[in-house]
Amino acid sequence: MSTDTRREPLHSYVLEGIDCASCAQRIEDALRREPGLEDATVSFATGSVLLPPAQVERARQIIARVEPGVRLVTPRQDTGAAARDGTRQEGVFPHGTNPAPDAAVHPTGETVGRAAGKAVAPRSSGEERTGTTGQAERPAEEEEHHSTYRRLAAIGLATLAFLAATFLHPRVDGTPLALAVDAALLAVYLWVGHGVIGAALRNARRGQLFDENFLMTVATAGAIAIHELPEAVAVMLFYTVGEFFQDLAVQRSRRSIRALMDLRPDYAHVRRNGEILRVSPEAVAVGEEIVVRPGERIPLDGQVVEGSSFVDTSALTGESVPRRVEPGDEVMAGMVNTRGLLTVRVTRPFGESSVAKILRLVETAAARKAPTERFITTFSRYYTPAVVVAAAAIAVIPPLVVPGAEFGEWVRRALVLLVISCPCALVVSIPLGYFGGLGGASRRGVLVKGANYLDALTRLDTVVWDKTGTLTRGVFKVVEVTPYNGFSRGRVLELAAHAEAFSSHPIAASIAEAYGQSVDEARVSGYEEVAGHGVRARVDGQLVVAGNDRLLHREGIPHETCEAEGTVVYVGVDGALAGRIVIADEIKPEAAAAVRALRELGVRRQVMLTGDDRSVAEKVAATLDLDDVHANLLPEDKVAAVERLDAERRQEGRPGALAFVGDGINDAPVLTRADIGVAMGGLGSDAAIEAADVVIMDDSPARLATAVSVARATRRIVKQNIAFALGVKLIFVLLGAAGVASMWEAVFADVGVSLLAILNATRVLRAG
Repeated sequence: MSTDTRREPLHSYVLEGIDCASCAQRIEDALRREPGLEDATVSFATGSVLLPPAQVERARQIIARVEPGVRLVTPRQDTGAAARDGTRQEGVFPHGTNPAPDAAVHPTGETVGRAAGKAVAPRSSGEERTGTTGQAERPAEEEEHHSTYRRLAAIGLATLAFLAATFLHPRVDGTPLALAVDAALLAVYLWVGHGVIGAALRNARRGQLFDENFLMTVATAGAIAIHELPEAVAVMLFYTVGEFFQDLAVQRSRRSIRALMDLRPDYAHVRRNGEILRVSPEAVAVGEEIVVRPGERIPLDGQVVEGSSFVDTSALTGESVPRRVEPGDEVMAGMVNTRGLLTVRVTRPFGESSVAKILRLVETAAARKAPTERFITTFSRYYTPAVVVAAAAIAVIPPLVVPGAEFGEWVRRALVLLVISCPCALVVSIPLGYFGGLGGASRRGVLVKGANYLDALTRLDTVVWDKTGTLTRGVFKVVEVTPYNGFSRGRVLELAAHAEAFSSHPIAASIAEAYGQSVDEARVSGYEEVAGHGVRARVDGQLVVAGNDRLLHREGIPHETCEAEGTVVYVGVDGALAGRIVIADEIKPEAAAAVRALRELGVRRQVMLTGDDRSVAEKVAATLDLDDVHANLLPEDKVAAVERLDAERRQEGRPGALAFVGDGINDAPVLTRADIGVAMGGLGSDAAIEAADVVIMDDSPARLATAVSVARATRRIVKQNIAFALGVKLIFVLLGAAGVASMWEAVFADVGVSLLAILNATRVLRAG
């Protein structure tokens, strides 16, 4: 159930240089202590922070104070016309959208694209030209590769020096050369560990004594103090190598997940003054025409005015079958033009497009953490101090109380515990696992608004389906018109079409289509929509009612109940029955498979709610093999029905969650009341994206089962990582206390567990 009550919208900003999960937690804790930043959320998995735009500069100062190596990245202000007319603001992209997570901002203010390897320099007109970047302007990805190679080369040289010094160390022991070898080992220690030692000293000054850098520094310094210099160097070297490969694994995981959810177009080709100009999507105005070439992503929502092609909607809906578009068809940002050249007239600015809303949803999803994530965060705060206290006790107590115990031996055992005391494998891999689950679901056309809802999907016990537009197509067609009391078939349709002239309900559209003539709204007055019943209006001065059986009872119009194969709309004129219109809706082909798949996944009860007549509802329920059906419901009755079903579930002692699945139209109250509100047909529906906790981007109910499968795969992988990491750490705590494990074996196990857990977390991208 959505309970988002933030006072102002949060925007996502990149955190450059954030390479440890504990750093992310410290930044978040520091930000949340400040007034106005109580809702700030830092995600190590995405390397980003959610902030109110007005607080960006203050947050930047706090981050610099807490973690000097981490930098808050915001787009620089454009010095051209875009800056003068206020379309660009410091720290925020127009309409609240941000550059793609992999984009970087150069000191020149130029934004570097993700894949093209070109710098895009704003012109004074807001247009952009592309040019090959020089050495000073190379893309962030290229710079990242160079940094990786430099680190790898340094580690390689340090490893060779360490191996040479270790080879010589026992052979020169007791000779004048021993001092030189020790000096060489100490130099290697300082070389590979200077970053760790520097961070430890900075953290110690701030009172952060349980930071992994501080613990590693104390452990290795202790080893040096008890004359175990080679082991101290080996531990620091292993730790540095492990951190290097862990950083690579995290970067790879982030890129893989972001690639799944990367819908933001980099540019648009707009036609202006007879020229085709390449500009940012935000620079294109409504009404302008853009040209989309084969293979390009459509940058903005619009209507095709020229050309025909097939568009790939898989990035939005998960549907791999291309859809043909021709002049007059609507297209949306994020779709990919696969064949012909298209000219599209823009109908909405980028910030109001569906893809922009989806991007904002994805950005903020990291703020809604699963209970497991919160537990791991809390656990890590107590785990590390507890192990440190245990290490101190092992170092001090046995030499005092155990006869013949050697102080140096017990200190060495304590140092092993210090090495194994960092919970990195947990605090890194768990958020990555959940974020991977969100990305995997997104790739399959299901947007989950947070890891908490992903967790709730794993416990799904009851699914409550709305009928129209969810299990049925919601495309109504008049199949029968029966006139009464001297009215003709055409007159009944005419009166009904005019009475429904101002209604947005699909039934009204089907009646207008059957009428087949234009509706003269000037003939209609006193229009009134009677919720859950139908409509009342005066047509040419006559009081016309069109609606269900309950409406006629309410109006006191005598009639006989009709048991028809479809929805019956009764038409009354001045208190007399004029006729009835039977409208049929079709069950979606995949609806039965969706119900069956959820039952196979362990969902115990599936119920349908509808405002339709019971006879129609029962036939649909029987066709789909649903467990129960509630018919003739007013909108407020659906909320009460969901509350009763939830109460029954609790009384029967069934744990789990209840989901309501609707089409997002007029379903906001019941979507909010359910544990999980699921809106279908979210593509192009702002209401669905805003109201629900889970948004199915197309009209397929089968995607709910897909979302449950992805959620359970995510949960399974998260549990594997927790069990594996805690199991290995417990083993090495016991082995270290018993004097069996050495320090370098402990650090090897620690970084090895972290690497395996991170790699395991990325498997969720292929799940479901």
